[in-house]
Amino acid sequence: MGTQPLTDAEFDRLAEVLQRCGKHAMNIEMLDGFLAALICGPETVLPSEYLPKIWGGDQTNEPAFDSQSVVRESLLLIMRHWNAICHDVQSDGEFLPVLLNDESGVAPANDWANGFLRGVDMRRDSWLTLIEDDDHGGVMIPIMALAYEHHPDPEMRPYKEPMSIERREQLIVGVAASVPAIYRYFAGERKLEAGKLSSVRTMRRDAPKVGRNQPCPCGSGKKFKHCCANVTVH
Repeated sequence: MGTQPLTDAEFDRLAEVLQRCGKHAMNIEMLDGFLAALICGPETVLPSEYLPKIWGGDQTNEPAFDSQSVVRESLLLIMRHWNAICHDVQSDGEFLPVLLNDESGVAPANDWANGFLRGVDMRRDSWLTLIEDDDHGGVMIPIMALAYEHHPDPEMRPYKEPMSIERREQLIVGVAASVPAIYRYFAGERKLEAGKLSSVRTMRRDAPKVGRNQPCPCGSGKKFKHCCANVTVH
């Protein structure tokens, strides 16, 4: 599957399917922010976990997916867009969020920011390293400012006065710069996680068979059945 960005027609097709999923499904803008957070984050989130968030629940039996071909088409479009985002954040090029204009022709970017924070919430504890980092946590500010602009609690809103067009544009520019920076920030954690997964696969494939009552090869001193055997089962 390549990194070719979706065409306008493909975005429209995916938007149509998402709309048919119901009011709890993401729109294209929110989806873009959500995927960006999953890609930039420190931990892998599997499709089986994040796809229901996109559909707004288990939509496999809903009218939106009235055939297996629609399911496959939608998944392929989402994965293509995932790969396109990966390409953007990994390259030296500029990341451009996918934004929708409102009735007045302005792109508020609130849905994008809320989608990003929904991605953060998938592994929030791991994101705290960045959020609480005094030196680097500022990259989250433009995202949070847009996400909380219309928060029900006025105290949570970043600005007391209505946001000007100029300020909104500055925040969107900040988002475009923040996403690649966040990706780089968590590069070490992703590499470490990938190494652990690779080691687990190698151990399962190459290690000699250990009896359940024998000492665990990890060196814990426990019997295998009470130690790593439980991890393997789960």
